[in-house]
Amino acid sequence: MPVNNILEKMHRGEKAYGLTFIFPSEELIELAGLAGFDFVFLDGEHGSFTTRTIESHCRTADAAGLTTIARVPNIESDTILRFLDRGVLGIMGPHICTAKDAQKLADACRFVPEGKRSFGSGRGVGYGTPSPRADSMQQLNNQMLVMALLEDQAALDNLSEITGVNGIDFFSFGPNDLAQSMGLPGEPDHPQVIKSMNQATHEIKASGKRMLDEVCVTARAAEMFLESGRAFVNNFSSNTGK
Repeated sequence: MPVNNILEKMHRGEKAYGLTFIFPSEELIELAGLAGFDFVFLDGEHGSFTTRTIESHCRTADAAGLTTIARVPNIESDTILRFLDRGVLGIMGPHICTAKDAQKLADACRFVPEGKRSFGSGRGVGYGTPSPRADSMQQLNNQMLVMALLEDQAALDNLSEITGVNGIDFFSFGPNDLAQSMGLPGEPDHPQVIKSMNQATHEIKASGKRMLDEVCVTARAAEMFLESGRAFVNNFSSNTGK
């Protein structure tokens, strides 16, 4: 049965370190394991992943000792199931605006009695062969991480109802979309956006729930490559005088 590295570290009072991918690259996932990361995050909403590449990336991550989590393109149960059946152990649902959205997300990620996830025969459930099945379903429930992404003014307006939903483990913000919904397109660092996120964070913690950044630190694979590449080029150019 797979173990969720993020939850394991959280239980030890430690933070987990992950690498975010917006493009497929099994080789970089292997390198992430060698570099000492704990998990990989696949952006299935904005990234170029298919069902096949999600599965191959989960398999590579497993071999590298990494946990795979993913942002899904929507919170429909059949969409989420395609990720879970590939072996993803954490789901981030986008645009959670109401308690109904939060409940829909939570229900899709876990089996009964904690949710309504369908049991199939994908690799995420041992190709449908685990026995006793009820025990394996509960073990998978225990390893599942459910994250709600708040990226709309409506989410902030309905926050007290959203945080009252059971089954959401962590919350996070989408500053760019949130800024757009507040009439501030392209200004995720606007003081009003920052103030709103700070107020929402306070309310979330006051409700007894937690923010994702309390337990996870992530870096973007594309940005790491660009930053390292630019540093190399700049350093080489300055040393050679060209």
